Amino acid sequence: MRKPELLCPAGSRESLEAALHFGADAVYGGMKHYGLRAYAGTFDGAELREAIRITHEAGARFYVTMNIYPFDDELEGFLAAAREAETAGADAAIVSDPGAISLLRKEVPGLAVHVSTQANTVNTPAAELYREMGCERVILAREMSLERIREMKRRLGESIQLETFVHGASCMAYSGRCLLSAYLTGRSGNRGECAQPCRWQYAVTEEKRPGEYFPVTEDERGTYLFSARDLCLMPILPALCEAGVSSLKIEGRMKTEYYVAVVTGAYRRALDLLSESREAFDEALPELMTELACASHRDSDTGFMLGKPETPGEAEGFHQEREYTARVLGRDEGTGRTRLLLKNRFFAGEELELMTRNGIRKVTASRLIREKTGEELDTLGIAGETILMDLGDCEAGDILRGPVRNHRK
Repeated sequence: MRKPELLCPAGSRESLEAALHFGADAVYGGMKHYGLRAYAGTFDGAELREAIRITHEAGARFYVTMNIYPFDDELEGFLAAAREAETAGADAAIVSDPGAISLLRKEVPGLAVHVSTQANTVNTPAAELYREMGCERVILAREMSLERIREMKRRLGESIQLETFVHGASCMAYSGRCLLSAYLTGRSGNRGECAQPCRWQYAVTEEKRPGEYFPVTEDERGTYLFSARDLCLMPILPALCEAGVSSLKIEGRMKTEYYVAVVTGAYRRALDLLSESREAFDEALPELMTELACASHRDSDTGFMLGKPETPGEAEGFHQEREYTARVLGRDEGTGRTRLLLKNRFFAGEELELMTRNGIRKVTASRLIREKTGEELDTLGIAGETILMDLGDCEAGDILRGPVRNHRK
């Protein structure tokens, strides 16, 4: 069984570094324009070149998201951005619009093209058409089932790569082509500006009872009526790998570096265990699912992979089992202690967990030193401060986490 590429989100420099540190084979990120995450921490020209340099030094690949649907008056700028991405060393551009794909293949032939999930590819003739246009890979629509992916791969063979999402938020609309945000807020999801109104809480009214709102729910919190559950394909990862997909994609360019670190680390370990044996993966699956729950998430299911989702419109609230406490910056040569960038408060004597490339180990927090003042403290609640603490064997990029103090609902 061929091990597929693990493709992770890089919505910011911090998320990029977290993805690479915890085992991504490739990352995807956007420039300031032409991608479908206008409010992610996208990269300008110099930042893109630096991001690609860091990625390549880590032995990974960088794909640039250019999956907006451009109007005629935007095509000149679109091509200029593609040339900039090619010069910066991007390994591929992720593109949705057939016209834009055709234009890129003619004008920027050195930049490989991956067809975005926004193109809604759900059948073999469509994939063959993109192959004939010179595309290297198709990112399948989220509505594809495992059986259909398996059959498509059988028909296509090695002529074009197939990529599928395995984890993260999903849209109720067909592969995300939704007009709800544009209608309610004037911000179009198809232009990278989605306000995610599907995740707002809604109620219904009866025509003759104006002003009386009836929540469509079984509890007091309302319901997320138009919002799909999160996607989590960890339980069926062996079947996906056996189906022959080339790349497994984690959604989340709007998510934090902690989220990226947790999810990347879990799927990296899962794929490595699968390369050893199916038995090793099966034994570790409960622990892997517990690990995924440590990052902020909503209720999840397997989407359309095993058929129609059983519980559409019931993705209630957010859950998180562990909180991002600090990121390891390295070793302080003067004291021998670990330098940490503080994210959330913790207390001396508290049981914490250290996330490393090689797994997670429990540590007990000692008293910390505030770097800017040199004072020794039992706790500090100022995010962004650099602190020193005895943490044992660790390296820059490792993450310290602890109990959730402000549980988000």
